[in-house]
Amino acid sequence: MTEREKASEDLLTPGEAAKLLHVSPVTLRHWAIDQKLNFVVTPGGHRRFRIADIQEFVAASKKGYPNAASTVLIVDDDSHHARFLADFFADFQPETTTLIADNGFKAADLLHRFRPDLVLLDLMMPGMNGFDVCKHIKTDSISAGIPVIAMTGFPSRENVERILEAGAESCLGKPIDLADLRFTIRQLIGTTNDIESSSA
Repeated sequence: MTEREKASEDLLTPGEAAKLLHVSPVTLRHWAIDQKLNFVVTPGGHRRFRIADIQEFVAASKKGYPNAASTVLIVDDDSHHARFLADFFADFQPETTTLIADNGFKAADLLHRFRPDLVLLDLMMPGMNGFDVCKHIKTDSISAGIPVIAMTGFPSRENVERILEAGAESCLGKPIDLADLRFTIRQLIGTTNDIESSSA
């Protein structure tokens, strides 16, 4: 194997890198454009990501972002799971105010009243499902910038692609892996805070 062939094995496409980091390709592209995640450009003009750069990016994220989210909205019709997530935030970011909505209509009301910094959104709910809620969030100029982490017990390719197309930054399977959730929150909130700080 040549050095060039060996090097190409360590490169990931944007889709592969996004999947590894549990974020949408759109979020990954923003990180690359904002020079938060290094990348290389192939002779054909395609963006690729080195495994080593991704590992360095992950290691840096583990330092955390204190006081990153002051208000989090959890939208889930499963009260036990919603409470589980609320307890997670009480431990992960004790300063966070956690709001819970058990349906999409309550979520819409809380979104406009409190303007949370982050939304954790279950996809399969009666009435207004998670796809509709996400579209509502991302098409409203007031809430469009709020990061959305979707959650589903049916993480089929179709469901994941559909919610990412609706604007969600990431989609995690249920039951939630708390290590994955912690990492995803740090990436999204950290990126949001960095962007806000740079534009201030």
